[in-house]
Amino acid sequence: MDIAYIPSPSTGVIHLGPIPLRGYAFCIIIGVFVAVWLGNRRWIARGGKPGTVADIAVWAVPFGLVGGRLYHVITDYQLYFGEGRNWVDAFKIWEGGLGIWGAIALGAVGAWIGCRLRGIPLPAWADALAPGIALAQACGRWGNWFNQELYGRATDLPWAVEITAGPNRDAGTYHPTFLYESLWCIGVAFLVIWADRRFTLGHGRAFALYVAAYCVGRGWIEYMRVDEAHHILGLRLNVWTSIVVFILAVVYFVLSAKLRPGRETVVEPDVSAKGGKGGDAEATEAEAGAEPSDTSEAKVEASVLTKGEPAKADLRKPQRTEDDTTLESDTP
Repeated sequence: MDIAYIPSPSTGVIHLGPIPLRGYAFCIIIGVFVAVWLGNRRWIARGGKPGTVADIAVWAVPFGLVGGRLYHVITDYQLYFGEGRNWVDAFKIWEGGLGIWGAIALGAVGAWIGCRLRGIPLPAWADALAPGIALAQACGRWGNWFNQELYGRATDLPWAVEITAGPNRDAGTYHPTFLYESLWCIGVAFLVIWADRRFTLGHGRAFALYVAAYCVGRGWIEYMRVDEAHHILGLRLNVWTSIVVFILAVVYFVLSAKLRPGRETVVEPDVSAKGGKGGDAEATEAEAGAEPSDTSEAKVEASVLTKGEPAKADLRKPQRTEDDTTLESDTP
């Protein structure tokens, strides 16, 4: 008899009249807001403009959702195109099924487009958003709890998750791998924030650290899962993906540190150039409490000198007139 366990919701959707409110979708949306909020704070701290992260996320998020769904459908095609399956189900994203690898890969394409339009470096934007992405994953994993999916082997541990009987699943208590990954992602977010402050990471290295750290956790968590998956040499496909992506992230981190040490000094050029164009100089002086410099007299003198005429007399000294000269010559 289980004395304690994590109960699962009886349903993952609540109907508000004709409108279905799905727990899985809410977890994804909350994760996006958390990522943008934290990314915006980090971007401003690095010298960027408020709102830039959200503007680029408008490109990255749709691309990421499409990429995540494509990865899931391609790697688990038998769920949608096998015998007795309905291929239309591949479009039912609300029923679960987003592959983080595809979401990051195609989301990066959308972010690249957004960064190009704003004229900012993609690695700097990725560094600012890295811990926020980890927290977004931590939120999104609770969508699996609403759908009662992606759990591990059977267990009687006090923190086991209760799964009710349903299509392709048996009732019982199992390892809550969604919870394990959620907690791991929170740890990754704090690791990236700490390392970024301690070592002043730049040029995409904070993002590479996030990717590498996530892959380590995903590897052992994936090994615990019991849902249907493709295997290569005895290991699940996502385990191999974790290994390959981890190696790539570490290689990028090392090479980037050697080739481009330090951190970007300018992340958004139009911000650093403020006050340096046209008439902004006088406005900057006024804001600093200084009077604008008067160069009109100097310009007049320079103009006279270039024409070969004597310079304008010093207005601070009394001028000698023709009458004064005459009087001096008549004086005995």
